Amino acid sequence: MITTPVTPKASKRRRKTRTSNVSHRPPVIASKLKVNEIDLTPGKEHLVCPDCSTWVPITGMLGMSKLVPHHTGRAKTGEPHRCAAGSNRQVTIDVEADALRTQLIEGAPTAASRRATKVLPKPKAKPAPAASQVKPARLSAEQVRRAFRQHQQQCLACKGEAKNRDGQLLPCPDGERLAVTFLRLLRQEPKRQAVREFFARERRRFDRQYAKAAPAKRASEWAAVLPKVKEADTRRSQLPVGAKPSEARSVPLAPVDEKTFDQRQAELGRQYAARTAAV
Repeated sequence: MITTPVTPKASKRRRKTRTSNVSHRPPVIASKLKVNEIDLTPGKEHLVCPDCSTWVPITGMLGMSKLVPHHTGRAKTGEPHRCAAGSNRQVTIDVEADALRTQLIEGAPTAASRRATKVLPKPKAKPAPAASQVKPARLSAEQVRRAFRQHQQQCLACKGEAKNRDGQLLPCPDGERLAVTFLRLLRQEPKRQAVREFFARERRRFDRQYAKAAPAKRASEWAAVLPKVKEADTRRSQLPVGAKPSEARSVPLAPVDEKTFDQRQAELGRQYAARTAAV
């Protein structure tokens, strides 16, 4: 009987690389690293290698702390290769794990507040019209009269209380301008009212003419398309050449078995009454 030799199993390797080699480069100072670049959780000490930007375990926390030999596979490089500059580099732990964790917790809300908010589209404002395109608003005599009364209540010259060094009353050019404008608009108001009434009458006359001519125009338009409509109706009424389509079956209007139907309706009525009573 031929026996197959048992394949030897490889021994389980340690998770952290143990070596006595020490890099000649100056040690990495923990306090000079950013809060999010070092983790001193007991049993999970890691930091970001300053040379290859890869998270690397820290070994020898009870004695001489240093970075384990590592590769740059996590540094987004083309092919992983050994980080010779950062491997076995000493680490000076000059910060406490609790203080580092406190700084990380305090910095989280600050980092969240610096995040960009949702970008909202700005409403597109229409460009302002040119000075030649601006149409001044029409003034009425009543508007100018209210502005003149308000000016008189606030102006000391219009009240007769403003005097010069010689004790003479000072005139008010603004009040005089408002008064002249009010009188001019008051004289022009009948003419403007007549113009407004004329345009209103013309508008009503145009509406009456349009309403009167609309039926005749509609009749002429319908008469123009009537031959084509009649031709389309004639073609639609003609049946195609061939066999006539069979008529569909009629829908039953009464139950086939009236006794069974009545029993079913009575049973549904009793079920509905029982559900209503339970509620």
